[in-house]
Amino acid sequence: MPTPEPIAITALPHPQLQPLSPFAPTFSWGVATSAYQIEGAAQTDGRGASIWDTFSHTPGKIIDGSTGDVACDHYHRYAEDVDIIAGLNVDSYRFSIAWPRVQPLGSGAWNEAGFDFYSRLIDKLTEKNISIHVTLYHWDLPQALQDQGGWLNRTTTALFADYAAEVARRFGSRVATIATHNEPWCTANLGHGTGQFAPGMADPNAAVQVSHHLLLSHGLAMQAMRAVNCSAQLGIVLNQWTATPATGSPEDIHMAKLEYAKSVQWYMDPIFKGKYPELALAHIDRNAFVVHETDLKDIHQPIDFLGVNYYTRAFCSAATPKVQPEGKLGFTDMGWEIYPQGLTELLVGLHQEYDLPPVYITENGIAVADIIDGDTIADTQRTEYINMHLHALAEAMRQGVDVRGYFYWSLMDNYEWNSGYAKRFGLIYVDYATQKRSLKDSALWYRDFVTASRTIT
Repeated sequence: MPTPEPIAITALPHPQLQPLSPFAPTFSWGVATSAYQIEGAAQTDGRGASIWDTFSHTPGKIIDGSTGDVACDHYHRYAEDVDIIAGLNVDSYRFSIAWPRVQPLGSGAWNEAGFDFYSRLIDKLTEKNISIHVTLYHWDLPQALQDQGGWLNRTTTALFADYAAEVARRFGSRVATIATHNEPWCTANLGHGTGQFAPGMADPNAAVQVSHHLLLSHGLAMQAMRAVNCSAQLGIVLNQWTATPATGSPEDIHMAKLEYAKSVQWYMDPIFKGKYPELALAHIDRNAFVVHETDLKDIHQPIDFLGVNYYTRAFCSAATPKVQPEGKLGFTDMGWEIYPQGLTELLVGLHQEYDLPPVYITENGIAVADIIDGDTIADTQRTEYINMHLHALAEAMRQGVDVRGYFYWSLMDNYEWNSGYAKRFGLIYVDYATQKRSLKDSALWYRDFVTASRTIT
């Protein structure tokens, strides 16, 4: 493989660069990725197939017809990518382990070559003094388990706990945090309710049952990791949003309350209160929802941290046609409204409703239709998006929310699930034909903001 061209990191003037006082020098600044979106090497060194391999190779499922077979080739280029992370002057990196890379069938034998890859990655990050934040499940279930029912099969919850314990046993003393799941709402609803994501099932009742099994697997995994005396901080990452009624009508207000109950409280209440929210329970088919007697006790485990992923709000309209948000700050390339104040509202609301552990903003970012102009990628909208959301985060911290870190999503452009390579979230531009990485202006801005924030006392 040819040696990739080095990236020249140059200074960029930022006249509006104003570090915010709530971010103490100990605040963690990071970037995030996930395995299937960047690793590639889909059939290398004994890796098993995942549901996303199957789904992406199914005609008509991915907008641009692409797969994650190569993606950003991070499996082979991880050392270069860690150097890029270090060059951004961040101190933390969040990534996921691909379950089928370390256990191809989801049960049985472990794949030492897969574990060796993650060990080399951890070594390289440690060498650069970068704190390591691991996610166990970012949607890439081993296909062999899907063939046996996947997350609809209760047995998968116990197998996930076994997998979690093995990762914790091997890496628990070498990483800062381990999250069980990333965004179980997406796995349940987009993967099983609407069919937009792998495994492509469109059954609302299945989505509800899968959501329960995901939560149960989280609780079992927490117990299993603690049983092997894992020294890393343990938690979960949830995608969350506020729900705003489009008007003051009773219908819109009810819709907003129900949306919040079905999305945010559905996952928070079992973890923090040991029960499901009554409003959401009233709107599901209870005959198709199986909960064993001890399940909620198993889910209701103490966690050391909560990861929050925030991108936009839910805007709830019961009218036909639906009332759309004004979008005063614009919309992302995904079509999502830019609504930074929602981050403040969300965090303060969670702080008031739950006894929260320390919080990390584990994902926050924007897709932009980036264009290279010579050697410059002037992604002003991304810089503005980050800046606005950091101000919103600072306000939540001023109101008492204990936030310990912020991870921009994502480090680099990557495989954006059913959008393929059509959407770019990265601070780093990836030319997929050559695998050349190029820093966008937002990367330079973020680097300088992080550097300046550490000078505040």
